[in-house]
Amino acid sequence: MPEQPRRTPSQAVLTVEQVEQISPDLVRITAGGDGYEDFTDNVYTDKYVKILFADPSHALTPPYDLAQLREESPEKLPTRRTYTVRAADPEQRRLVIDFVVHGDEGVAGPWARQAQPGDLMVVSGAGGGYLPKPELPWHLLIGDHTALPAISSAIEAMPADAVGHVVLTVADSADRILPEVPAGVTLRWTATDDELLAVLADLPWADGHPSVFAHGERGTIKQVRALLTQRDVPRERLSISAYWARGRAEDQFQAEKREPIGQIE
Repeated sequence: MPEQPRRTPSQAVLTVEQVEQISPDLVRITAGGDGYEDFTDNVYTDKYVKILFADPSHALTPPYDLAQLREESPEKLPTRRTYTVRAADPEQRRLVIDFVVHGDEGVAGPWARQAQPGDLMVVSGAGGGYLPKPELPWHLLIGDHTALPAISSAIEAMPADAVGHVVLTVADSADRILPEVPAGVTLRWTATDDELLAVLADLPWADGHPSVFAHGERGTIKQVRALLTQRDVPRERLSISAYWARGRAEDQFQAEKREPIGQIE
């Protein structure tokens, strides 16, 4: 049987409309325009896109012909980074994405810090798979700085009578930005992942299995998984994965997902 050609996801070429420094380490980019029609939306609160960053020196024009570049000029292939969509507005044809920015580290953060209205942002997707289910007895949301957008969207999607817990590691109190949680949901901020794990170990456990959303640093999420196993939380109630790994750039981190070191389960 002949080899099937690799499917190329559609690319939405968006125009930056607004850049906001919403906290010391968070930059919010709002982008939209006619290219929004090529964005594939979904209902999930953890929806994410791949953002393609091309080296300006290569003078590439989006949307990029990735297959041709891969074959003829692989050194010119855009760098891909995965980001959660904070909000999608089909009526206004806009995407909102929050970038964690730490100085000049990485590719996406420096781009976001220097972005200006009129710049182009090329995204592919969206993926995702989690949505709080109101029929479940309670909710447990766990994460760090990188999970703030998804957890913010999940909180906004919860009914007013939702119950549960949110536990988040964000070191700088100025970066602790979330929507108002329902009255029946407790919110705990921690400064370190070790503190987060300690909070989880002592967390009051209500009757029934919770719906769990747990995403963050790989080593920490592995320990979170172990704690949830001790609580006998069934796999079908879990949305759990690593968003990043300490000491790894995203390319290496993504490659390791197929190896034992990258497995959460």
